[in-house]
Amino acid sequence: MKLDREMIRGAGPTAVLQLLADGEKYGYELIESLSGQTDGVLAMGHSTLYPMLYNLEAKGVLTSREKASESGRRRKYYRLTAKGKKKLNSDRAQWTALVKAMGAIGVHRQRNLAPGMST
Repeated sequence: MKLDREMIRGAGPTAVLQLLADGEKYGYELIESLSGQTDGVLAMGHSTLYPMLYNLEAKGVLTSREKASESGRRRKYYRLTAKGKKKLNSDRAQWTALVKAMGAIGVHRQRNLAPGMST
């Protein structure tokens, strides 16, 4: 299952910050990790990830540097700033509260509804 655009818009930045909490990564690494570690739920392409990275960098949450990879190819590596670490901690708390609230109203229980029916 892949999330729709609005869900990615909300979850994507926090997911990227979480991946960068373990250390710097380049864009393709982030794309692969988002897809692989989430069974494709948070999969996103270059056209979604890179504008997100540029936006997070403009906000001072990330910083980047270019360096040669082990293969010799130059890549842009992203890492969290102190502001980014604070934002990640705040985002984690908010996601925890959201998951708890959604569970309290029964979102975790699947109900198969016939088209056009509501509970």
